[in-house]
Amino acid sequence: MATRFTLHAMFPVTTNTLHYNKKKYPCKVQDAHVIIATDFEQERGYLDMKRKVAVITGASRGIGRAIAIKYGQKGYHIAICCHSQEEKLRQTADEIQALGAKCITFVGDMGSEKNVERFFQTIHSQYGQIDVLVNNAGISHMGLLQDMAPEEWDRIHTANLRSVFLCSRSAIPEMLSRHSGKILSISSVWGKVGASMEVAYSTTKGAINAFTRALAKELAPSGIQVNAIACGMIDTDMNHCLSSEEIATIEEEIPAGRMGTPQEVAELAYQINENNEYLTGQVITLDGGWI
Repeated sequence: MATRFTLHAMFPVTTNTLHYNKKKYPCKVQDAHVIIATDFEQERGYLDMKRKVAVITGASRGIGRAIAIKYGQKGYHIAICCHSQEEKLRQTADEIQALGAKCITFVGDMGSEKNVERFFQTIHSQYGQIDVLVNNAGISHMGLLQDMAPEEWDRIHTANLRSVFLCSRSAIPEMLSRHSGKILSISSVWGKVGASMEVAYSTTKGAINAFTRALAKELAPSGIQVNAIACGMIDTDMNHCLSSEEIATIEEEIPAGRMGTPQEVAELAYQINENNEYLTGQVITLDGGWI
């Protein structure tokens, strides 16, 4: 019985013939990534097409959640993790799976070498590859440096910087084997100019920017791109510690007149990794013209 299928490809297609299981089926291209195939005999109830894989850390809420959902919408299989908010992470996974994508979840500190090893072993065993790594996990700290305990300094550096090192180190070998891959880290404008009362946070984000530029030079000959997004004021839980008056004052300083949204960060995170093989070693500011 003739059947009509709409197939979403992960790469541009122009073919008028679909090849599957040693058979040929006539089809037409609706746009660059969508094939309409007719007279196609469905086998096992689905078409087993290879999908790309995106790994996003810190994905239970905010920017990480938005990025994970964005990649799920674009047809990627997903692996996400968070430090402790298992229920929120599960909600993110449910939304991704509702899109038809697979989603691996892991709860644990990405500043822990053992946790990172366990997370990436699961990814490799279930997916076999990593096409995109988004280092988003992180925390903030506000206060005078003179009042900061060494334990607090170590905690923010572990969460924000050590996690980037460990996750990138774990993703690189498989990317090298295929001569392909994207590593993107979520940084901050404070990593470029620094912020009073946020010395430790600014330090970690400045280090991520340097890490990005250096690793990009190291991996460019192997076909792997490494970039970062320096976010300005984004409407996430991290900024909800500020009063409405404080937020209004900051918004008056921003030429765009508002905070950015996690979805806007997610859109840029997808575009950076998807559309330009020559873009690497860049820290791209997304701040509405603020800094």
